[in-house]
Amino acid sequence: MKKVLLIEDDTILREGTAELLEFYKYQVIRASNGRVGIKKTKNSIPDIIVCDIMMPEIDGYTVLEILSKDPQTKYIPFIFISAKTDRKDVRKGMELGADDYIPKPFSEDELISAIESRLAKTAILKDMIENNGYTSNNEDKIITINDLKNFFDDHGESFFYNEDDIIYNEGNHSNYIYLIKKGVVKCYKFDELGKELITALYKEDDFFGFTAFMQYVPSQETATAIKDAELLGISKSQFKNILENNHKVSVEIIQLLSDNLSGANNKLLNMAYSSVIKKTANTILKFAEKMNKKPEDPIKISRSDLASVAGIATETFIRTMSNFKKEGLIEIEGRNIRILDIEKLKNIH
Repeated sequence: MKKVLLIEDDTILREGTAELLEFYKYQVIRASNGRVGIKKTKNSIPDIIVCDIMMPEIDGYTVLEILSKDPQTKYIPFIFISAKTDRKDVRKGMELGADDYIPKPFSEDELISAIESRLAKTAILKDMIENNGYTSNNEDKIITINDLKNFFDDHGESFFYNEDDIIYNEGNHSNYIYLIKKGVVKCYKFDELGKELITALYKEDDFFGFTAFMQYVPSQETATAIKDAELLGISKSQFKNILENNHKVSVEIIQLLSDNLSGANNKLLNMAYSSVIKKTANTILKFAEKMNKKPEDPIKISRSDLASVAGIATETFIRTMSNFKKEGLIEIEGRNIRILDIEKLKNIH
């Protein structure tokens, strides 16, 4: 039975979360604040720590800082749960060494999936050490995806693109892996009839550029900014060197690529089996998620791009959007689309 230390000052939330974890067969150690949490960590080393940020006496950031300086506790997987969801708050936690960050309120699946994935990653790394003779290097600074993002921040080359600027073309060589600091990027291919097929959308804090990972292989898709974008890039040779010398982050990159592939497969299934109105609704919601911090903010994008993601003809997409407008689900002004009733849009079949 895996041992979870839960540090949360809200009694109701702490007990509710503990009961949930116990239902999933975890042994739960409860701590009502950061000071108690530090003491219990050192007295009974847990397999993973789930910790609130805003607490009296000692906050979650300080708990992580203290535990990360102790050789006995520094490698315990650490997950923040918090109502603080600003990017700067998330990045602060990650820069301190947190493995994940779950915003409140969170669902059962979000919490359990985060814990299971972090425990699985720890088990994989343990197997690597035991089976391959891999030894930890205290000077190895790039351990997690967030360490890698910090490396891009510190050492990446900055690139600026206006809306509709092409970042790289399919068939040409692109020598960079990118992290998006600001903006939205679409990647797409053309079929044998010359129709554009969007393969992925990337927003702030996403990586892209992996489709031609080897340095001398042409790009397998075209990438274009669909909002003014600021990118950080490092060369593919440098990126490959990072992965070769930082086995822990290699595992996370594999997981990231696997998640992207899974998302692409789900998109294909949705295109194959959903109705036209469901495809249209899902596409509007997808762009709202990628391009906006709030669903009610307007989306400014061409109808052909939207139709391409939905996998339907542009004329059909426009007709369906007109019906959504009549039903009061969306508002259309030129290229701008604003969601008026997100719940009804989500529940379209």
